[in-house]
Amino acid sequence: MKHATPATLRLIDALLVEVRRRPELRERTPGAFYFKAKGYLHFHEDPAGIFADVKLDHAEFTRMRVSTTAEQRKLIEAMDRSLKAAARSVAR
Repeated sequence: MKHATPATLRLIDALLVEVRRRPELRERTPGAFYFKAKGYLHFHEDPAGIFADVKLDHAEFTRMRVSTTAEQRKLIEAMDRSLKAAARSVAR
């Protein structure tokens, strides 16, 4: 599975716009997001669709399909839970 090309990233532009709204994340290169200087989210393309690799536990990547709007919504919801949990652990 290869990293997403610029053409593939354009297909998920609405998702990228939504991800960019998270102030905790920094986009170092198009489609590659970091949380506290560590890789958090990037995208792949495959004949089976577009996939996100995301560190929901901030340790290991979890692969999620993001080809459809519903799949993209699931990714955003999972990311929001992950980022909220990270903020709670820092506050302790």
